[in-house]
Amino acid sequence: MALLSTGRLANMMLDKLINLTPGTKKLKDNVILELGNIAFLTSKRDINAAWEVAKKKAAKNHSDIFILDGRKVLYWNDGSVKILDKKITNANFEKLNELAAKEGCSVNSMVSKLIILYKKKK
Repeated sequence: MALLSTGRLANMMLDKLINLTPGTKKLKDNVILELGNIAFLTSKRDINAAWEVAKKKAAKNHSDIFILDGRKVLYWNDGSVKILDKKITNANFEKLNELAAKEGCSVNSMVSKLIILYKKKK
């Protein structure tokens, strides 16, 4: 049985998150430390679920302070993080997978090779 509901725990996390010193690294770890005994008595699964809710709320309600990137990682909104374009058409994704299979490598290594070739051509 959970000590607190996910929503209530997420709101507590959000309160702690907002009060962290700007620029603090490892946001989740620091928020959990700030929760003290509550975090100690709460299961890891419940903490992780509440953290997912808290970081979405932080990015939505405090977008001047926090930003959530395409991989759902929370950052300080200090201008140092650039949100990357993660969209790729299905046709290009299929072509990329076919090319990687033909070369006998992963899509990730294929993209790395393509970037290297692109840089050499410039």
